[in-house]
Amino acid sequence: MTTTTDTSVRKTAVYDLAPGTVTRGQNFFVQWLQGNGKTFEARSAHEMLLLLPDESGAEVRTGQGAAQSVPGRSVCVLPAGEVSVKPDGTGRAVLIASSRADLAPGAALNERDYVPADPRIVGSDAGYRRTRANGELQVIGIDSIKPPADKPRLKMLQSDTLSINWVEYQDARDRSQLSPHSHTSFEQGSLAIDGHFIHHLRVQWGADANQWRDDQHLEAGPASMISIPVHLIHTTEGVGTGRHLLIDVFSPPRTDFIDKGWVANSADYTRG
Repeated sequence: MTTTTDTSVRKTAVYDLAPGTVTRGQNFFVQWLQGNGKTFEARSAHEMLLLLPDESGAEVRTGQGAAQSVPGRSVCVLPAGEVSVKPDGTGRAVLIASSRADLAPGAALNERDYVPADPRIVGSDAGYRRTRANGELQVIGIDSIKPPADKPRLKMLQSDTLSINWVEYQDARDRSQLSPHSHTSFEQGSLAIDGHFIHHLRVQWGADANQWRDDQHLEAGPASMISIPVHLIHTTEGVGTGRHLLIDVFSPPRTDFIDKGWVANSADYTRG
């Protein structure tokens, strides 16, 4: 018997994010929150991640509880249910969720990319369950996290259905040390918050030359997002001077990173 493997690659693009706009992967939604005094509301069946990348923080309310003041330079794990977020002043925030029941159909800028769904992508729930402070807002200062010894640019966190890499560095990335790779059963979201980047993309050649594509080198500035499809070889290069902050988004959580002890809050979860 001959078994064939589907190695086709969905097309993708970089999307610029205005305040309030949403982009998505098959298993995750990313919303850019920014506005003078504006409150953003969301609802999810699973925990959400709130990113506060600047010194300014936000006022956060979960469920019917009282609003809490959350400092900047932090990541919040928000409990499932309803939340509201009001960034301080003109500050920026990012809300990441594996489900958003409150969003209208077609709300994501790239909604058309996911009709139909890709059957090769595994579901978002890999069985991770919180073991402490369940239902409570968790605030993790990003500067308190010690990165893996051999990955000094990366800080990793998870929720029950998501994980992120917080990738932060000064000036251009050493282009002799890039890391092209691909994934076979999950997507990678790459959210640029600060700095300018080039997403280098390559489709592996197969026997069918009709499926071959030219390499792409897509420019991405601050407040932009790309979802990397399965089987697409990719690496991202920070270019130019100044602060670079890129967030890699995964759903389900990266079990391989968790098993290596790289995910800072993995002790808060067990896998059933």
